[in-house]
Amino acid sequence: MNKFSGKCLCGEITYYASGSPVVVAQCHCEECRRLSGTGHTVGAMFVAEAVTVTGILSEYSYSSDKGSKVTKAFCANCGSPIYGMNTRLPDHLTLSLGTMDEASGLDVEVVIFERDRPHWDRLGEEVASFAEQPDWIPED
Repeated sequence: MNKFSGKCLCGEITYYASGSPVVVAQCHCEECRRLSGTGHTVGAMFVAEAVTVTGILSEYSYSSDKGSKVTKAFCANCGSPIYGMNTRLPDHLTLSLGTMDEASGLDVEVVIFERDRPHWDRLGEEVASFAEQPDWIPED
């Protein structure tokens, strides 16, 4: 059986998930963009009973365009987004892939709200890429 672990930036929140995710999705909706501070979020949806979370979480809830309640849970200390839940699928939660210790084998299977993807959330081959923090300084 697959087992996944993860934590927030400060290490206050830890979690474990067993089994395979239902789906791994990349979302470009406005709420996910604002949550992440980037052009999208990526999450792995699991059956909620397969996930154990320890630590003090804070939550923020809002109504989706479809009228369901969406709740985002994040570390009360460092603010790392840990998971999201939606009343349309009450027995599931979606773990933020960037908080996983090891996400090998978890590839994005679906992109949602593609229509809302910002033009700058696409990288071309001409973009400089570094394996680590570079000494490079942008030219003025």
